Amino acid sequence: MLLDAPDERLAPALVAAARGEHGAAAALLAGTRANAEWDHRDRYATRLAAFARSRAEWLDAWRATAPDDPDALLVAARLTVHRHWDSPARAELLREVIPSVVAAAEAAGPVDPVPWRTALDAARGARAPHTEFERLWEQAVRRSPHHYGSHVAALEYLADASPGAHGECLDFAETAAQDAPEDALVRALPLRAAFTCLTATGTGTGTSAPGATAATLRTHRPRLDAAADRAAALSAAHPAADPWAAELRNLLVYVLVRLGRHRDAAEQLRLTGPYVTSFPWDRDTDDPDPLGRFLQVRADVRAHLETGAH
Repeated sequence: MLLDAPDERLAPALVAAARGEHGAAAALLAGTRANAEWDHRDRYATRLAAFARSRAEWLDAWRATAPDDPDALLVAARLTVHRHWDSPARAELLREVIPSVVAAAEAAGPVDPVPWRTALDAARGARAPHTEFERLWEQAVRRSPHHYGSHVAALEYLADASPGAHGECLDFAETAAQDAPEDALVRALPLRAAFTCLTATGTGTGTSAPGATAATLRTHRPRLDAAADRAAALSAAHPAADPWAAELRNLLVYVLVRLGRHRDAAEQLRLTGPYVTSFPWDRDTDDPDPLGRFLQVRADVRAHLETGAH
């Protein structure tokens, strides 16, 4: 099994970055910008920023060589948000960097929504007021009304601002998915909303509250099933063992298991092949090993099928 394996476009950029070279990453992100591949651009920038957390020499060289490069600014802004996210002083630290993150987004021009997604994440972590978040959201959707990452940031902001507002989260996600093209990744936003509902915390301890989950299932079960079905249709449009679709399929397995739909989960396990993604398995705080958690769930699904359960 492969954890967070890069696809064939990202892999060479990461290999080059490991050698301290930024040219491949620059070419990759420039291509996504030129071709308006916003979902790919978002994911690649996130992965490159995550790599730079431990090995930033290539990024430092890139910024020194081209300080105004919008792609270098994007990765640097994403890295800044990542570095502050796990700090106990997250809100204060992110509040300080929001102006620079927004400035980088403004410098990216009138069509790129991805830097604004970074700004939305920073605002969420800083617990920005609704009016400030709404201003950033308008900038993002003006550039791309169906950009998945921006919608995820808005969904999570809504969930943070109104804990337990599962109906509102599902409303937002379903509207976004309904208005999107058939092959758009944002069609899977209701699945992300279902995950948010099923993992909502009720005690502030970081673990899901069983009672709250049971109540969510009783109240919203048809909508949760519909979210999973919509995501399964999107999954079916991608080849089996496709690294790009791995996160969608891993998330779908998670939600299907929580819904007790083990046979459908087994099909998604077959489609995902050897590709495991840290999200959503790293959100199980009792088990910080995402690969181990995935393997446990896979074994549980197989056991259910062997006993004749659905």
